[in-house]
Amino acid sequence: MKALTTQPNLVEQVRDAILEEIASGAFAPGDRIIQEQIAQALGVSRQPVQQALVLLRTQGVLQDAPGRGLLVAHLDPNHVQHMYDIRAAIEGLAARRAAELGAERAAKAGPALVEAGRKAVAAGSVARMIAADMKFHAFIHGLSGNPLIAPALEAHLTVTQRAMGEVLMRDEQPRDIWDQHEAILQAVAASDGDHAEALVRTHLMQAAGFMVARLRGGPVGTVVPVPPPGADRR
Repeated sequence: MKALTTQPNLVEQVRDAILEEIASGAFAPGDRIIQEQIAQALGVSRQPVQQALVLLRTQGVLQDAPGRGLLVAHLDPNHVQHMYDIRAAIEGLAARRAAELGAERAAKAGPALVEAGRKAVAAGSVARMIAADMKFHAFIHGLSGNPLIAPALEAHLTVTQRAMGEVLMRDEQPRDIWDQHEAILQAVAASDGDHAEALVRTHLMQAAGFMVARLRGGPVGTVVPVPPPGADRR
């Protein structure tokens, strides 16, 4: 039996690097993806690049190009809306369970993630804003204690990164959602599962409305403030 290698991890790193380039606008919808150029730029062989491209095609980020090869797929606003519907359901559960099981860890480690997110917004870096958002939500998923949540959301978070990148690059003023993230964190740290779940659902559905409106080129609706912990939520 041959020894195992770190190849799967390398494939994930290549996939993440390509996705970051797409989300940050280095590759636009309709651009052709050249396997050899990516391998050269990343300093890896063609094999992990090929495997990463297959993953991104399966997740809908890439599509077959006329003739042969792959190109960056256009985002479908309807698909983005459906994806956020799924995220709201699953991540609401994650937040509830996080409040039940991970309140102490949330209080200790969470504030640094919120601070990093605010610094990313202040810096105006699309890549940093996306990374900070993904890291915060992954933190809540981890606190839930449910190992099925992260894999269930993987494909949906890939679409999220693309949507966030495309929208943030269009806006002169990046949308700051870290007050909402901080409120979610406070509810989890207070072991308030009901409020944590409600906050996450509200946060994600507002994000959906914002993203879909931007992708369709229409006006963005008013953001409705979320109630503080302990408020009457009937």
